[in-house]
Amino acid sequence: QVQLVESGGGLVQAGGSLRLSCAASGRPSWIYAMGWFRQAPGKEREFVAVINRSGSNTDYADAVKGRFTISRDNTKNMAYLQMNSLKPEDTAVYYCTTSIRLPTGACSNFRESRCYDDWGQGTQVTVSS
Repeated sequence: QVQLVESGGGLVQAGGSLRLSCAASGRPSWIYAMGWFRQAPGKEREFVAVINRSGSNTDYADAVKGRFTISRDNTKNMAYLQMNSLKPEDTAVYYCTTSIRLPTGACSNFRESRCYDDWGQGTQVTVSS
C-alpha cells in the first residue's frame, strides 16, 4: 500500500497558476502510474492527468491540455501538477492517485479511477473570476 499526501492547493484568480505536489510513502517503488483526478461539487470525479514510471509518457484530459503539466521525481517519490491559465471551472478538490499495475486492457490509458490503487485525501483548488 502507498500513502499519498497532496499539497499546494489554494485560492487563485482566473488566469493565475498553482503547483500541486503529491508525496508518496509506504511502498513507492511499486508505483507504475501516478495520476491526478478532480471532483467539483455535485459532479463525479474526473481524470485530469497521468504519468508513467519513467516520465516518458503523459496524458491529459482535453479540458486541461496545454494548460496543465504533470511531472514526477522518483528520487523524491513525488508527483507534481503545474496548473497555468486557471479558469473558474477548474475549481475542485484535486486528488493524487497511484497504480502498481502495468497498462493493459481496460486500464491501458489509466483514465478511469478503477485503474488506481491508492488515493490521497485531496487538496482544494478554488479559482475566482
